[in-house]
Amino acid sequence: MKRTQTGFTLIELIVVIIILGILAATALPRFVGLQTSARIAKLNAALGAVKGGAALAHAACLVAIPQCNSTGGAATVTMEGLVVTTVGQYPTADATGIIAAAGLTVGPASTDGYNTTGGGAGAGTPITITVLGNVPANCSFTYTSPTAVGQSPVYGVLDTTGC
Repeated sequence: MKRTQTGFTLIELIVVIIILGILAATALPRFVGLQTSARIAKLNAALGAVKGGAALAHAACLVAIPQCNSTGGAATVTMEGLVVTTVGQYPTADATGIIAAAGLTVGPASTDGYNTTGGGAGAGTPITITVLGNVPANCSFTYTSPTAVGQSPVYGVLDTTGC
């Protein structure tokens, strides 16, 4: 009886390992870039939510002028059962204003992955909204409440250098 051995030779195993190494070397940079792209997309989504929330709060304010102080002082509007503070007939730059109007969950342990710095209830106050990740301060934009009635809030340029 003759016995035959089956299996892979050492050369075949080395060739397969080399091919897998080449594939890993070309695919890995693409996966690293996906995290940055995801953070930038998340930042754009937050900007869209903030712009939409501000527009809806302004519309609600215009409908409820007596309650929303036509002189532009501090007031509140109710959006979907949530009380949103306003100044200049737009949301204030704080958690009870634009953050509530946009429907964002913020904080260092936020499940949405957003955090804020600055802000306040006064007219012309900026708040910075950041996406948590690499360098949060450099993956952000600002919302500045209007300084007077008839003016719109100011949305800062997206800073994506740290995303």
